[in-house]
Amino acid sequence: MKTAKHLFQRITSFETVLSAARLAAKGKGAKQPNLRFFMYLEDNVWKIVSELKDKSYRPGPYTIFAICYPKPRMISAAPFYDRVVHHALISVVGPLLEKTFVFDTYANRKGKGTHLAIERYQHYLRRYRYALKCDIRKFFPSIDHAILKSLLRRKIGCADTLWLIDTIIDNSNRQEEHVHYFPGDDLFAPFERRRGLPIGNLTSQFFANYYLGFLDHFVKESLRCKGYVRYVDDFVLFADTKQQLWAWHEEIERYLEQFRLILNPVRTALYPTSEDRCFLGQRVFPACRMLPSKNVRAAKRRVKAGATLGAEDFRQSVSGWVGHARQADTFRLLQSMGLTDLQGSFSRIGQEWAFFPVS
Repeated sequence: MKTAKHLFQRITSFETVLSAARLAAKGKGAKQPNLRFFMYLEDNVWKIVSELKDKSYRPGPYTIFAICYPKPRMISAAPFYDRVVHHALISVVGPLLEKTFVFDTYANRKGKGTHLAIERYQHYLRRYRYALKCDIRKFFPSIDHAILKSLLRRKIGCADTLWLIDTIIDNSNRQEEHVHYFPGDDLFAPFERRRGLPIGNLTSQFFANYYLGFLDHFVKESLRCKGYVRYVDDFVLFADTKQQLWAWHEEIERYLEQFRLILNPVRTALYPTSEDRCFLGQRVFPACRMLPSKNVRAAKRRVKAGATLGAEDFRQSVSGWVGHARQADTFRLLQSMGLTDLQGSFSRIGQEWAFFPVS
């Protein structure tokens, strides 16, 4: 595989870092760290450029918080200063990694995303009799630093860029403990190897996608599985026989050992494609798509809580969910909730928000 060189000069240019600052602030609102950075924008951009060029750059501490939906996770938020560096790096390295991905991986890619992944999943439901749904057990906490670095060196040959990548990886905060022994390990191997990428980093998303990109090629090229969809560590294989899918399952388990990853047995399921199953937050059938009842109940609670918000805050609160819901067959549901057209305006009647479409 040909490696890319002479990348660092592009990463550390004033224009790249300035653009990275704007991307890092996009959609984040008027938060104090963002405002402080932009108050002295030119000085801060030149400071990043200088620190990267003389290799004095060191990432700051993460802010850690937990989420419970859709499953319990530890989220790590890097300081805004570091997020600018991440965007500068990925703006140059990201397109190189993108070229290695197969068509049917959908996470963190322009022109892809969850809804196209669901469409592709539904397409395969109509073509095959059975599906094997898998995910990786503790994926982000399990990513092995040494293996990740060696994989990135297959694509990137710029020593200075690799220094920056290694600096970001080495300064990952401690992730959820996950001990598993692989063939050839001694007693201390799982504790001596550095593992885990912080969920929340832009760099983590790209590196994790690249880490599993080798699985994509194995499934498509070695197993010759034509029906396949992956979104982060959730992936589904399709075939017309159960025996074929179980055989692929065993080969995937063996293949993942070299990356020190294991499948999650609790979330592995083989089922007929005619069954009602959830995929990426939607109940997907061959002929239609619906939302899980738990998701709908949570959205209704959010709409009800909107009585205490201003119109713009209420719009922001529900617009993301409405965008997701519209991808399923939910017109009547949105109509019953008064959310069929968010281009309209909201007005308070009593203690609730009523919706009035724009004429």
